[in-house]
Amino acid sequence: MEQEISPHHFSTGNNVYTIYKRCISIVVPALPTKKRKHKKDSQLIIRINGLERNRFIDLCNDLDTSAAREIRRFIRDFMQKHADKSD
Repeated sequence: MEQEISPHHFSTGNNVYTIYKRCISIVVPALPTKKRKHKKDSQLIIRINGLERNRFIDLCNDLDTSAAREIRRFIRDFMQKHADKSD
């Protein structure tokens, strides 16, 4: 029988953390002095093999980058490469 996972919330300064049994969600509000060109206001959810995911995350950590940053970079490069083909 599975137990219900109850979240635990805590904050430090401007950071708000939510801890579940197996994941951490970190919400960091934008700094008022730093203006972003395009606000990140959407999510893309994909299904991927767990082993591939873990290897990708480990490689990103080894390269001192984040998986999200590399996926965003891939999307931007892909769209730029195929921009003239989509019109």
